[in-house]
Amino acid sequence: MQILTPHVYWAQRHGEIFLRVELSDAKVGQTSTSISCCNTINYIILSTAQGHGAKGDNEYEFSLEFLEPVQPEINHKSTQRQVDIKIKKQEERWWDRLTLQEKKPLFLAPDFDRWLDESDAEMELQAKEEKINKISVESRVRKDPYLGLKKGYLFMYNLVQFLGFSWIFVNMTVRLFILGQDSFYDTFHTTADMMYFCQMMAVLEVVNPLLGLVKTGFFPAMIQVAGRNVILFVIFGSVEEMQNKPVVFFVFYLWSTIEIFRYPFYMLACINTEWKLLTWLRYSLWIPLYPLGVIAEAVAVIQSLPIFDETRLFSLPLPAMLGHSLSFSYSLQLYLVLMFLGLFINFRHLYKQRRRRFRSRKRKVH
Repeated sequence: MQILTPHVYWAQRHGEIFLRVELSDAKVGQTSTSISCCNTINYIILSTAQGHGAKGDNEYEFSLEFLEPVQPEINHKSTQRQVDIKIKKQEERWWDRLTLQEKKPLFLAPDFDRWLDESDAEMELQAKEEKINKISVESRVRKDPYLGLKKGYLFMYNLVQFLGFSWIFVNMTVRLFILGQDSFYDTFHTTADMMYFCQMMAVLEVVNPLLGLVKTGFFPAMIQVAGRNVILFVIFGSVEEMQNKPVVFFVFYLWSTIEIFRYPFYMLACINTEWKLLTWLRYSLWIPLYPLGVIAEAVAVIQSLPIFDETRLFSLPLPAMLGHSLSFSYSLQLYLVLMFLGLFINFRHLYKQRRRRFRSRKRKVH
């Protein structure tokens, strides 16, 4: 019987070589290597392999001289369709080619199912190392016995806030479609109670970072919660003249629009679940909505200044020689400056979060 040469496909990693021999129902009699230490030429010889190849049932064999030394141990596995061979390099480095001779044999071709270029192989190796390091770190870190309780608390908090702001958003949207612009003037009276509840609950977002329950920063959370509560409880809640103004509608509507995407994102994160569309909305919608919300809050503060001057509400008493009292409007003017400073700090913080999030997703894709 004539002995033929099979088709052989190859690929490599920094430490390994993969060969795929196209032989179906192969019976491999012997796979061996002979190594010459003098000239560091390495052979792999597949001999007495009987199987069905390109020219039918025959005996097949091939030999290769590798570019650099390999280890003598060879792993091979025969399947119904092919023979898979894995060989370890003596030195983990990238080879420019497989064989010692520059002209490759006619029976040899790249295995595109396994093929990676050097940069892709380095990324794969780096990903494996990061995974091993992560497992190593996780094995050393003591597991938190209260982790389930903490996640349950955070899940319920975000769920309650999502339901509360969803009620506000739906209520205002329905009234807008039914009443049109007339709905602007009674927004406070129809939604204030639920907004009070949600914003009082939001104080927990300042407490949670202090207790180590979440990794978000304390100061960005405090700036946002304190700023909103000043608008809600001081500007709208204590001044009746402000409660019928259209600006209340825009402030409440922008707040609720942001939160109906933010809270479900955090809620799903508690159960290690992610919806790509929700992630994109959470990290993209705030870019226009957050500045618009701050502008609406600033309009509300500016509209309230003459009212505080006239009513002297929250004015600070002064000695007779300095005057009767210091109007609260001066404090609000200072607050306006701090509001836009807070906008810059929070915007920068959220933008960094967005960049980190989408960078990590890109690394996972690669």
